[in-house]
Amino acid sequence: MTKFGIGQGVPRWEDPRLLRGGGRYSDDLNRPGQAYGYVVRSPHAHAKILSIDANAASAKPGVLAIYTGSDILEAGYGSVPCLVAREKADGSPMFSPPNLPLRQDRARYVGDYVAFVVAETLSQARDAAELVEIDYEPLPSVTATKDTRRDGVQDVWDEAPGNVCFVFEQGDADAVDTAIENAHHVTALDLEISRVAVSPMEPRACIGDYDRFEERYTLYTGTQGPHLVRQAMAEPMLRVPQNKLRVVSYDMGGAFGMRSGPYCENLLCLHAAKMLGRPVKWVGDRAEHFMADDQARDNLSSVELALDGNGKFLAFRVKTVANLGAYLTMFGPHSSTNNLGTLAGTYTTPAIYTHVTGVFSNTPSTGPYRGAGRPEAAYVLERIIDTAAAEMGIDPAELRRRNYIPEAALPYQTGLVFNYDSGQFEKNMDTALAMADYDTFEERRTTAKSEGKLRGIGISNVIEQAAGGFPEWAEIRFDPSGTVTVVMGTHNHGQGHETVFRQMLSDKLGLEFEQIHYQQGDSDHGMAGTGTFGSRSSGVGGASLMMAAEKIVDKARQMASHHLEAAEEDIAFADGTFTVTGTDKSISLIECAKLLQNFVTAPPGMDVGLNEWASWRPPAPTYPNGCHVAEVEIDPETGELDITRYVAVDDVGTVLNPLLLDGQLHGGIVQGAGQILMENVVWDSASGQLNTGSFMDYVMPRADNLPNFQSAVNEDAPSPTNPMGIKGAGEAGCVGAMPALMNAIVDALRPTGVRTLDMPATPRRIWEALNRGENS
Repeated sequence: MTKFGIGQGVPRWEDPRLLRGGGRYSDDLNRPGQAYGYVVRSPHAHAKILSIDANAASAKPGVLAIYTGSDILEAGYGSVPCLVAREKADGSPMFSPPNLPLRQDRARYVGDYVAFVVAETLSQARDAAELVEIDYEPLPSVTATKDTRRDGVQDVWDEAPGNVCFVFEQGDADAVDTAIENAHHVTALDLEISRVAVSPMEPRACIGDYDRFEERYTLYTGTQGPHLVRQAMAEPMLRVPQNKLRVVSYDMGGAFGMRSGPYCENLLCLHAAKMLGRPVKWVGDRAEHFMADDQARDNLSSVELALDGNGKFLAFRVKTVANLGAYLTMFGPHSSTNNLGTLAGTYTTPAIYTHVTGVFSNTPSTGPYRGAGRPEAAYVLERIIDTAAAEMGIDPAELRRRNYIPEAALPYQTGLVFNYDSGQFEKNMDTALAMADYDTFEERRTTAKSEGKLRGIGISNVIEQAAGGFPEWAEIRFDPSGTVTVVMGTHNHGQGHETVFRQMLSDKLGLEFEQIHYQQGDSDHGMAGTGTFGSRSSGVGGASLMMAAEKIVDKARQMASHHLEAAEEDIAFADGTFTVTGTDKSISLIECAKLLQNFVTAPPGMDVGLNEWASWRPPAPTYPNGCHVAEVEIDPETGELDITRYVAVDDVGTVLNPLLLDGQLHGGIVQGAGQILMENVVWDSASGQLNTGSFMDYVMPRADNLPNFQSAVNEDAPSPTNPMGIKGAGEAGCVGAMPALMNAIVDALRPTGVRTLDMPATPRRIWEALNRGENS
């Protein structure tokens, strides 16, 4: 037996290397003779670029080149592609703005790309950038989502009147209208989901290199999918075949969706490297992150839930305005349109309709962020359920219980898109309520009241779509010494892939961790790959790895049959050893690999070597689900809030490593709590200037903001669409945390007359709501 197998809580194998300084993050990488690039960014939220004078900057010591929009146009490059196509209200294609890496006529947000300075050192490039003289003609700007469609507002793009990029609808509008019109009770809410800066630990960086003899580019950068970025950049942007671009991403300090596609700096460094004949490195700082990196969320939703006299859900309608920023990222409209099935929740609501208007604004682009539309959908659904429960005088848990999809009804086609294959939704809630001591909550509320505090409890029953659509690849290569290299198309940047994929292979092939070398992140080494996002890596990547391992066993069994002089059907494989059934004759997998690597000992007719690859595409998505319960206490004198308890019960299918699972769930919960309590990107409405440009103003959650989490998993309903029963876990914590925590906050405030509250629920906002009182 191997030391570590599936289901064990193995600490991350990669952590000692990273903690001792062995990480290879983007800024750790350097190339011989490299120069340094620095982006000159717009100080205006919206302005015409009348002229650029780089003469003084070019004369500075060490300056090698200064590129502007005209240089990029002349080079013939293409825009950052948007892979998610949507339509306007009249059915015509949406307007997809030109997104070349340097702007030609206008800058459209504070931090927009105007020029690129390259010098011998970063300091020289930065100093020269200050001397680039740009004549701007400022224009009116719009940053807030609520203002984008207001009469008289300046259009961000002339080609998008009223700032509308697309209109997207799903569901049965007529059925929903009829149900709402005839319902016993209708609850309505207007909900704002704030914009967040992703704020990974490691800011972005990249190196562009060009081999003039092979006419081939190499990009070193942190990305969630090196093959996907190669595909997005090679032909669409660089106008070269994919084999003329290599993308390398070793270690990465956080991504959360923000690093799923190419950025302008990537192409700028590659262009400069080709022009100058030497590598060019760019390193972003935290200020640039807040100004220019892809951001997320930023929705306004009007929500209506229709119920009958017994509290049964009849219909659900959601109308959303989604802020896309000034340009479209590679997955721009994805978050606001691709995971709307989450609006069905775990309930039997028969009629659901959603209408999404994507709008442009003078802000950085928005894109995927942990959950990518799932937390937003779960938030509006679970918030209105709690509000309806209060209005109808029904306990929130009881109202949910009356509307659950029973396990016996699965598979179940919901009222919007999703068809659930498995789940025990009511059991999850029962477990969570017991862990949270829900039945005795009113006693705790009474005690808090006697101490001058307000106490509230919130529930969220959530479900999400995961691990669907895109295939994944895995390769297993044995070398002549019998050790193994595993090459994955996914990308590990905190999830623990180096550990869990070793566990899976160790369990399947009977190998020790030390015998397995793990490779990722190089488009030249892995034959293909999609990448890491959407809670897909363990399920889709893991299935591919197991398929490749099956091929390894099948081929090695032929070698064992030859060596042991027995029929293949008489040979069993277990714990890394082939044995002739009913005898003591055996040979290890490692010995088979060594024999196959030697053309002298490999059987006639067999390919030399033991190397196999596999690709697996899921036939359908999986549906991770769970129940989260939060409890809070508020000081009404100050608005200060304390999360006193947080319980999470999650069904993520088969658990491969409970220790890593806890890390994923806890991280997601913290990110959800951060958005509810404090995170919020803010611009000045008049000037479009960024007010939250550093961690002094953009507040991040800390350990002392949160309690110890109580968590449990339900493995009794594995996914039938995944070979290992895996559903996925990467986003579950964030999806559950946002509604659970806000429901708890509003529950605490409700006795004072507060009906709803927008995020972030800062002490000031809570205090103001308490002092506004009724219907706030």
